[in-house]
Amino acid sequence: MDYEALLEHARAAARPVLGRAAPADYIPALARADPQAFGMALATVDGEVHGVGQWRTPFSVQSVSKLFALALALAHGGTALWRRVGREPSGNPFNSLIQLESEQGIPRNPFINAGALVVTDALLSLTGDARAAVVDFLREETGNPGISIDAAVAASEAGHGHRNAALAHFMASFGNLHNPVDDVLEHYFAHCSIAADCRDLALAGGFLARHGLRADGSRLLSRSDAKRINAVLLTCGTYDAAGEFAYRVGLPGKSGVGGGILAIVPGRGAVCAWSPGLDAVGNSVGATAALEDFTERSDWSVF
Repeated sequence: MDYEALLEHARAAARPVLGRAAPADYIPALARADPQAFGMALATVDGEVHGVGQWRTPFSVQSVSKLFALALALAHGGTALWRRVGREPSGNPFNSLIQLESEQGIPRNPFINAGALVVTDALLSLTGDARAAVVDFLREETGNPGISIDAAVAASEAGHGHRNAALAHFMASFGNLHNPVDDVLEHYFAHCSIAADCRDLALAGGFLARHGLRADGSRLLSRSDAKRINAVLLTCGTYDAAGEFAYRVGLPGKSGVGGGILAIVPGRGAVCAWSPGLDAVGNSVGATAALEDFTERSDWSVF
């Protein structure tokens, strides 16, 4: 398969929509991103890496980090985490408080903000440092020691994170946070503020394409747990548009309001596309268009 040609065609498919949507503006540090920017990278399970556009330009991974936090929490603590967070689509915006009261402080899934806060709390308890656990994992899987937390973005998130603080305090009132709320928020904002590029994220997502095996061949997750994470990615990974993303792209994927989308093809590889302009629910317009074209022109789909 000519991966370079596929990526170039995907970039061409995304070009008409670039600039039509604006970057996230509720986090001031993200609002300055260029809506015309675009990058895309593919990393196969055989070790090939290909990229087009600004695929080596670091960007704020935002909610894409929730995938790695979940995998690490499961790897350290097993399936007990699922007693504290569900696996169903929420049907509400990613920062909504609506369901928490009626559902006794149990978030619908680990990829909405409330669920990611619970996962961060669990990872903090299991490792002592949730943010470092995610950063270290990304560095090891990519071979890139330069991956780090963008302090300016983290400060911007903390300064405008009132809704996340409300979610955390509300869950704490139900006993579903085990660490101090301020500590959980600090680690959550930090790992969401990691800066990485498309190559990094495609390589880091490889453990799910390899059914739980890390880049060095060691096992992070059982094959069953890797399958289950991919299933939750498919149904819950792209905010309140997971059905539309599955329809258009046909892959498990995790998006972030920094404009990145990481998609997994079990047994074959991982693809990351990035463009800062977002649709109404927070998914990158350009990245979605590129991934849709990629799967239309290849057989890289789970369907």
